[in-house]
Amino acid sequence: MKYAPRENAIKKDLMKNPYQNKSYKIALVALFAALSAVGAFIRVPIPVLPFTLQLFFTTMAGLLLGGELGALSVVTYVMIGLLGVPVFTGGGGITYVFQPSFGYLLGFVAGAFVTGKLTETERPSFLRVLLACYAGLLAVYLIGVPYLYLVLRFNMQKTLAIDALILNYFLAFMPTDAIKMVLAAVVGHRLIPVLRKTRRKRSEK
Repeated sequence: MKYAPRENAIKKDLMKNPYQNKSYKIALVALFAALSAVGAFIRVPIPVLPFTLQLFFTTMAGLLLGGELGALSVVTYVMIGLLGVPVFTGGGGITYVFQPSFGYLLGFVAGAFVTGKLTETERPSFLRVLLACYAGLLAVYLIGVPYLYLVLRFNMQKTLAIDALILNYFLAFMPTDAIKMVLAAVVGHRLIPVLRKTRRKRSEK
């Protein structure tokens, strides 16, 4: 299908600069930073690594905002927590970097970026969205699990075998995280066209 010159220009502009309005960018980044904080308090208490909805919201940030803005929203959330605001599951403050779960916060940044980058197309298919969510999830674990191991080993002096690490802090969480990714893909696939349409209207003004 061929586009008229004006439609092609709009599409090209959207891909280069998804949000023309700076205040609109700031509002969306702030919204998802707030949702990431809310997700930290929707939790089931489990020793060392609590179960929360942060992963769902940070994945949605990538899907709906794109790679750069999605990651920026999570970075904003993390920075607010490190400055002392108790928005993390276990509180806040700069010393939180020594918590085993902090690596997953860094992983959320990478996950949002990866998921967002893989879905920055006009109308991504559901399969593409779902695979992007799982790619983002993999990025979270690739950062979170090694970080957790290093903190347990060198900061808490706890020896943990690699097989126990993988079983308890990767495989044990995969079923619920996989469900979160399916949910994020379903919601994201429905909302992405709405946001693309809104961006197009703003570009036409």
